[in-house]
Amino acid sequence: MNLPLSERMPVLERWVSGPRFGAIPLPDHSAPAPALSFEFFPPKTEALETQLWACIRRLETLQPRFVSVTYGAGGSTQARTHATVIRLVEETALTPAAHLTCVGATRAEVDEVAARYWAGGVRHIVALRGDLPEGQSDVGADGYQSAAELVEGLKKIADFEISVSAYPEVHPRAASAEADLDNLKRKLDAGATRAITQYFFDSTVYLRFLDRCLAAGITAPIVPGIMPVTNFTQAARFSAMCGTSVPDWMGVMFEGLDADPETRRMVSVVMAAEQVRLLQANGVDEFHFYTLNRPDLTYAIAHVLGVRPKAEQPTA
Repeated sequence: MNLPLSERMPVLERWVSGPRFGAIPLPDHSAPAPALSFEFFPPKTEALETQLWACIRRLETLQPRFVSVTYGAGGSTQARTHATVIRLVEETALTPAAHLTCVGATRAEVDEVAARYWAGGVRHIVALRGDLPEGQSDVGADGYQSAAELVEGLKKIADFEISVSAYPEVHPRAASAEADLDNLKRKLDAGATRAITQYFFDSTVYLRFLDRCLAAGITAPIVPGIMPVTNFTQAARFSAMCGTSVPDWMGVMFEGLDADPETRRMVSVVMAAEQVRLLQANGVDEFHFYTLNRPDLTYAIAHVLGVRPKAEQPTA
């Protein structure tokens, strides 16, 4: 039904007098595509292992810089993480990066795990302090006390490439934003190659964090962590625990879609694609995706970034 002219005028006035927004620049396809890396978690069941390897094979075609495999709190998935990483070395062309934490093990035990990784062909470690198990207040006197100490220890074992974590919105247990940034600098100064951020939803949070890093003398790459969201309720609950803010507009975007998974997936791709395109327009040329062992969203977003699978070579 058409509105009367008197009711249409305010809308028309807003169209005429409101601000004009230019589009986010399209990727320069003459420039190299951004570098990608993907995070997987080790499977707990045979069915989940099948899902994981379907994810790995799908994303392997995009030739990521590396893929990481997570490590449960207190080392609870150590055996599964190790098995997954070694299988990646043996059965794929991917470069695996094994998560390794300080908690739940002595220095000698951590060193032994790292040495086994090196012997198995693993050259990249994601070094983390890790979440303390319930009821535990510290790492223990015989363990690595921090991720910075872990980085130093790993470098004594072998010449690992090492990635560490960064928190654009401050680690929940950090004394302050300044203390958190100091800790990041210690990890990088200890020998880490890069930092990978906790996921975030507001791109300005990450860009401001880069400014703070540069002001603190940090020049190593700070790779943005991107997590496509399809289950908003679950993501909001997890974000509250890890200190990631959830903008109000995200709730509005997923409103009324609880029983509509297909539309949620489409909304998720649109949101994440807008986020990475904005970062790319600001000069970001490397992204780390938290895949949740589901490849399709990450694959679609990589396509938007200009990343394409390597063309298959014709058979003789």
